[in-house]
Amino acid sequence: MWSRLFEKQFPGLELLHAIPNGGNRDIWTAARMKKEGVLAGMPDMCIPVRRNLSAALYIEFKAPGGRVSPVQKRVFALLEDYGNAVIICYATQAAIEATKEYLNV
Repeated sequence: MWSRLFEKQFPGLELLHAIPNGGNRDIWTAARMKKEGVLAGMPDMCIPVRRNLSAALYIEFKAPGGRVSPVQKRVFALLEDYGNAVIICYATQAAIEATKEYLNV
């Protein structure tokens, strides 16, 4: 992951992690993950580092033309209500730039 190359340079980046919600899985894996606490609608990545007025940054990746589902809209609104920043990125470079901006790089 690109962030591992820069985590010493940008404090907080070492905590960037993926949230394994998306993707196609067989029914058994999906059931196991749900039992483990996977929550539908959660964004793809998180940096649990407080910056400015936000407790954490959540990043959702979408393919060009992709849409945010109603479940995602609800979860994103809850995350924001609890003081987190949520961004939707349609390209990797956009996520990198938003991450740098969030970390005040």
